[in-house]
Order: sequence, then C-alpha cells, then structure tokens
Amino acid sequence: MADKLFSALLKYWRGRRGLSQLDLAMAADVSARHLSFLESGRASPSEEMVLRLMSTLALPLRDQNTVLRAASFPARFPEPALDTIDPVIGRTIAHMLRQQEPFPLVVMNAGYDVLRTNDAANTVFSHFVVDPARLLMTVNLYGLVFDPQLARPFIKNWPRVGQYMISRLHREALSRPDDARLWALLKRVLAYPDVPPSWRHPDFSGICEPTLSLQLERGPLALGFLTAVTVFSAPQQVTLDELRIESYFPMDDQTRLACERLAATTPVATALTGLTSP
Repeated sequence: MADKLFSALLKYWRGRRGLSQLDLAMAADVSARHLSFLESGRASPSEEMVLRLMSTLALPLRDQNTVLRAASFPARFPEPALDTIDPVIGRTIAHMLRQQEPFPLVVMNAGYDVLRTNDAANTVFSHFVVDPARLLMTVNLYGLVFDPQLARPFIKNWPRVGQYMISRLHREALSRPDDARLWALLKRVLAYPDVPPSWRHPDFSGICEPTLSLQLERGPLALGFLTAVTVFSAPQQVTLDELRIESYFPMDDQTRLACERLAATTPVATALTGLTSP
C-alpha cells in the first residue's frame, strides 16, 4: 500500500510540473527504467531517492514530508514554532524588522497570517483601517486588503492591488492543491463584497510584475509604497520554508517624510494588537 501511495504521489507531482518520465529521469540523474518502475510500484524507493526526486520537482518541504511518509520514511523537515527556531535566524529576522524602520515590514506564514511586524507597520496601518477593533484578532494580509472594515476603503489603487493579490493566491493554491489553508483563504477572500466575478477564475494572461505598488489615502495623509517579499533560500525547516517577509519601501519623498514624522510623533498603535513586534 505504501508503494502504491508513493507511486501515485510521484506520478501526480511529475504531472503537476509538466514533465515526462524521461524529463524527470534526466533532471534527477536517474534511469528512465527505474523511474518507470517507481511509478508503477514495481520498485520501492530509498529515502535518498525520494528526496532526490522531490527536490528535482521543487516540492515545498511540507509536501516532501508527505511524500516521505507515503514511502514509509519519517518526515525529514521539522516545523518548529517561530519563536523556537535557531537563535541566529531569529536575530536576523529581528534585525530586518528594526532595519526597515521607519517603513513597514511584516512577517507572514504561507497562509498570509501576520506573525510579526515592526513598529512602523503598526503605526502606519493603524491610520488606514475603518474598525481598529477588528485587528484585535489575528491579522491576515488578504483580510487587511479585502475587508471593507479594515484597509480596503483607503487603498486608492485597490482594483490593481486586489487583482494582483488574487492572481498570486490563485497561483499558489493551484501549485499547492492539498494546502487547505490557501483554498480556504481564496474562498474567504472571494466572498467579500464587490469582488469582481471575473476574479473568481484564474487569469494568468497579464504580466506578473516583480513588485506591487500600494497607494494609501485617508484625508490629508497619502502614502505610496513598493513591496518586496523575501524568502529563505535553503530553509531545511517547514516553518522557514513557508515564511514570507514583506518589506514596504517609500515610492516618493512625501511618503518617506510622512513615515519619518509618524515614527517621531506617534506612539506605537495599541489598536493593532493582532500584529506583534519582536
């Protein structure tokens, strides 16, 4: 049964990556005959072979653990809580949070739940939510953008931001078909009012831009940011593999000066207790 489950997953992920058996065999430096035997269940893989094939297929570490268990091997990649990871990595993340001041930086998991923020994120975003009490709960980046009671009314370029983020979520959900978090998030986001019906279906025909511009406006306060997402290149842990660090950079001097002024004159927002500084 284990061989059959592993074989089914191997064939499934090879198909998801659009590779023939010969393509995968050549890329993984495995004989096409042996790969065929693995997919048919006529041969059982070694642990090293499972890891080699899954690495070649570029599977996220959480999925590699699933395939290892399917082949009757223990999971290889741990999933520690963020506050129990290697102290060196923890200090690095804390340094990034401080270094980005007075501009926002948020740390998220693969489901876009906000795990940590710097003071600038608390201060800046507290000025652009309708109902600060909604932030007493765990904050999700998609909820922050799409919920009419949070930041959505103050995102001047919301149609562009919303479409970009929906497209990104569709891509990630389709590439991780077994990740219930992403599919539940997609369903929840599409249920918000006034989301265009056309966004309910994946559309990857547009150009995928490397950065996203975010324009916030509330009364006299107008800010513009470019965002960039940082990930760990060789995480070896599910926690780090799924970590997303999003930095916000000022698009103009007006935004830069406004953020510096907010940092100097505004106490860190207590309303954003759903967001946590290190």
